[in-house]
Order: sequence, then structure tokens, then C-alpha cells
Amino acid sequence: MARQKHKPQRTCMVCRQTMDKRSLNRLVFDPEEGVVLDPTGKRNGRGAYLCSKNACWEQALTTDVLERALRTPLSGEDRARLQDSRPQ
Repeated sequence: MARQKHKPQRTCMVCRQTMDKRSLNRLVFDPEEGVVLDPTGKRNGRGAYLCSKNACWEQALTTDVLERALRTPLSGEDRARLQDSRPQ
């Protein structure tokens, strides 16, 4: 009998729902680029996970929940970049 492969679990920083790491969007703070979407999930820097629900993205971009998770202030440019790169 074959063993099931381990799937890492992560939690959405807004709705606190636990899901497979691959089904969540990783946002990462890079000192050179600011806060960016990390489609590979392997970029260096402090990361936070966000599900694809519109309500979670809206709350993350309009409140300080993302700033607290990444431990850095978000600039208007960071918010605009994330708004443009958010999954549909």
C-alpha cells in the first residue's frame, strides 16, 4: 500500500482557513521590490498566505492585516501592485 505524499498546510491570514500550500497565494516582502505576489512560493523574504476569495483580498489591501503579517508598512505603490496582480 502506497503512502500518501505529505501536503504542507498554510493558513489564510484573513479568514484563518487552513488549506494546502499550493492552493493559497503567497505574498512576500522583499527589501528591494517591496511586497509582491510570489507565484512559485519559493522567493526569499518574509511571506504570508492569502486565499483567492475577493473578500480576503479586499480586507488585506484595505486594512493593516497584511502589514502586521509581513511586519512592514505597505506603500500605496505596494497596494496598487498587489491590486493589479491579484488572481481573478
